[in-house]
This record gives sequence, structure tokens and C-alpha cells, in this order.
Amino acid sequence: MKILLCQINPVVGDVDGNTQKIIDIVRSHKEADLFVFPELSVCGYPPKDLLFQKGFLKKIEDALLKIAENVKENYVIVGAPSRSMHVFKLYNSAVVLHKGKIHKYVHKTLLPTYDVFDETRYFLPAPSREIVNIKGMKVGISICEDIWNINEPDGKAMYDIDVQDELYQKGAKLFVNLSASPYHYKKMEVQRLEVLRKVAAKYKTPVIYVNQIGGNDDLIFDGNSVVLNSRGQVVVKAKEFEEDLVQVNLEEVEKMPEIVIREDISWVKKALVLGIRDYFEKTGITKKAVVGLSGGIDSSVVCCLAVEALGKENVLGVSMPSRYSSEHSLTDARKLAENLGIEYRVYPIDKLFQEYLKLFNEDLVTLQDLAEENIQARIRGNILMFISNRENRLVLTTGNKSELAVGYCTLYGDMCGGLAVISDVPKTMVYELARYINSEKEIIPQNVFVKPPSAELRPNQKDENSLPPYEILDKILVAYVEEQKDVDEIVQMGYSEELVIKVIKMVEKAEYKRRQAAPGLKVTSKAFGTGRRMPIAQKWI
Repeated sequence: MKILLCQINPVVGDVDGNTQKIIDIVRSHKEADLFVFPELSVCGYPPKDLLFQKGFLKKIEDALLKIAENVKENYVIVGAPSRSMHVFKLYNSAVVLHKGKIHKYVHKTLLPTYDVFDETRYFLPAPSREIVNIKGMKVGISICEDIWNINEPDGKAMYDIDVQDELYQKGAKLFVNLSASPYHYKKMEVQRLEVLRKVAAKYKTPVIYVNQIGGNDDLIFDGNSVVLNSRGQVVVKAKEFEEDLVQVNLEEVEKMPEIVIREDISWVKKALVLGIRDYFEKTGITKKAVVGLSGGIDSSVVCCLAVEALGKENVLGVSMPSRYSSEHSLTDARKLAENLGIEYRVYPIDKLFQEYLKLFNEDLVTLQDLAEENIQARIRGNILMFISNRENRLVLTTGNKSELAVGYCTLYGDMCGGLAVISDVPKTMVYELARYINSEKEIIPQNVFVKPPSAELRPNQKDENSLPPYEILDKILVAYVEEQKDVDEIVQMGYSEELVIKVIKMVEKAEYKRRQAAPGLKVTSKAFGTGRRMPIAQKWI
């Protein structure tokens, strides 16, 4: 049996566009016996509350019939929501099409509600697990989370129902999984492959896994669709972060050589570039971006990513020096712009800053307090938003995860913008990204790497005057935010209780700021936003 893994980039809500893409693939690969598309590929994932609109569901039902008209002797499996008997809930379904008709619905059983997922809001679990006969083979079809519940020898599992085991007991000779699994760094190498290998090896059954790619708001999907043999070895792999069609002959799977998959920082770069590109293309707001260039590492990395995603002709870099800006801030920003070939402008802010001092400070005495620091950031934010409105450019914010975590950022200042590109990238990873960007030739000036991080909002200011060194801060933040460790567990890692409590309090006190932040691209296992829902008014720590 010839199976085509159809790793596509669906657009949420674009039922017509997604449908035509599916039809075009089916028409152009008539030699394939079985086509496998990702989870909810007809409507795009995640569709969220679009699923509550009746017209949306009717459109999807019509689309399924339209796709079916193009399916002859082969079989096509697409992901789509389908109606249940419950008036308010749907099924998340794999729809099997054959000979111009809907041949079978297979519903998702395990509905995740952790991290960014909220599937029980929309869907009912499948009442039973069923085998589908395709070309004389008993195929066990599952959807994303269904394959993640592997019972270990100690009996621990995330769910009571073991979908794969039930399918195997009913005679499945091939497992097919439709997925919309969001990316985070090392997820493929450390988590996803381990799950897929265990399933294949445990049941001595090949696994076809098809994942979507693309950026949908804060989520980025990496693709990396794979085929595993009955020994749990990866023998076929689709591209990462690109649409791809990969055909495999099922009879040859057991003889194919194993593929070794290794993730590195280049995957984070690809993810962020894809996230930016799709955010612009799928929202349709504009094709152009503006980035405030401080001469620092964060804005330099964001600008490089924007240029790769959008093209240098669509990116504007703006420097906004104040009385506290060092000379190298200007020269480094200008050099970066020259290296990237982008338009570059300088708008000094000191006269505007002086007017605020005149209004609020007697005798023009500078107090160098927090209010004066923040008003400089807010002046810059206003300048960028003025350019955004007048020239129809989206502002890309440049704050990193470390700063956003502890509130080292200014509302209506450096947080102004339409997309927070590196808001889920810790400061230490920003430097790693920057080094990778410079690995072939110097794009980011070398001076940017060696100068101490500084907001430059008062004389001789350095980040470490207010924060622990980033090498320490980031480890505490990973432990607390991503690994969800408590104070005692983090202290046992070698940090003082006083420091740990201080950092955690900073994180929780900044929650109100993060609620007002631009959408941020998720690249770690736990990002701020939809995947971390903390109360603002609370006294836990």
C-alpha cells in the first residue's frame, strides 16, 4: 500500500482554501492508495470558538462532500469537526473518504485540557474505538492525544482509556495518527519520538504520524511527520517547519534504514521565522514591520528574524536615542541595519523627554526615578505606533521571556506592538540564537555580544543592577514556570531561599502586565499566555 503523508499548513477558518489544497494534492497524486492529512485540517487548528458558529460547521460539512467527490478507489483521511447528538458539543474526527463518499468517522477519544489545550470546551470523547478496513488492512486510526497515553509497567498513565491498546486488541496491523501538535524546543527529540517509538515497539506495529505545520497566533506547528517500523525506528521523516508530501510503500517500511533526528537551536530560529511569516500572511493586516533598534541583543535578533520572514524591503529599523544612550547603541544599530540591508531611521527623543520633565519636575531637575525611566520607553512606544499607523507597519516587540517574566518591561512602552517575537525566548537563549545567526557571517555586530545588557534609561544602568545574572535568573525561571517546581525544590538546586522567593514574587506581580502584552510566539514547554493561567489578585507566594 502506497501511503502519502500530507503535511500541510492549514489556515484557521479558511475552509475553502484548505479544501482546495487538499483536493489539489489528491488529484495530483492518484498513484497513492491512502492519503493522510493532519488533525482538523479542513478548518485549521486550533479553530477555538469558531466551532460555536453554525455556519462554520455547515461550511465544513459541505467541504467534506466536495473533497469526497475527488476520491475514487483510493482512501483519504482528513481531520474535521463533526456534529454529535449533544446540542453544544462536537467530535474531533478523522473522516475517511472513499469512492466519492464519507466512508467512516473516527472520533478523538482523549481530549487534552492542559497547557494551551481546551478541547473539552468543544468536543465530546469518542464513545468507542473502531478499526477501519483500508485496502484489506485493519487500520487503527487515532488523533493526536490518543497516541500519548502509554501505560508504563508501573501503571501510570495520563488517561484511563488506552486507545492504542484497544485498537491493537481489535486487530490493528497499522497505526495512523492525525496530529496538530504544537512545537516547543526539544519536543520532537525528547518527547514525541519517545511516545511514537513506544507505541510501535510495544505492539510491533508500524506507525504513520502526520502533523501540521504553520503559525497560528501564538502556536507554531513543526510538521516533522514520521513513519516508524514495527521495531520503533524512524524510517521516514518529512521536513521541519515546511509543507511536505512524503510517499512511503508500506511493504518496504521494515527494510528501510533508521533515521536519527537531532534538534538544535536552528529549529528555534525556523520556528520563529515561520511564526512571524504566518502571523503576517494569515492575519492580512500588513506585509511590513517596524522594529525599534536599541543596539542590544534582543532587538538585533528580532530584526534578523523579521528580515528572514518578511524580506528586507518590508522591515524598518528605528533608533530612538536619549541623553542616556551610549554611542555604541547608535553605531551598533546602524551597523546591523546596514548588514541586513534594511531602511534605518533615527528619531532622537530628548526634546520630547525634556517636555515631560518641564511639565512634572520643578526647575527641570531630573530625579532619575522609575517614572522618568518609563516615560522614555513610552515615548519610544508612541513613536513606533505613530509609524505603525501612518505607514501601515506592524510593530514587533523585542522583549525576551526573562524580562517579561519578572516585569522588567514597560506597559505602553517597549511592550507596544502587534507581535511579541521573542517573548518566550529566555535571555540566555537569545544569545544562543544570535550566535547561530552569526555562524556563517557577521550580521549582528560583535560589540552587541560583549557589552553588558542595559535598558539605558539612566546613567551607567545595567540589567544586573535590578536582576540576578541572566545565567542564574533563567534557570530559576525554567524551574518555576516551565517545570512548575515549588520554592523548596528550587532551593535544593543550589539557590538561596531569599533569591528564589524574590524571583517568584517578581513573576507573579508582573501578571497584570503580561495580560496586556502582544501575542507571543511559543517555543518553550510553558509560555506565558494561554498555556499559563494565573490569577492577578492572589497571595500564594
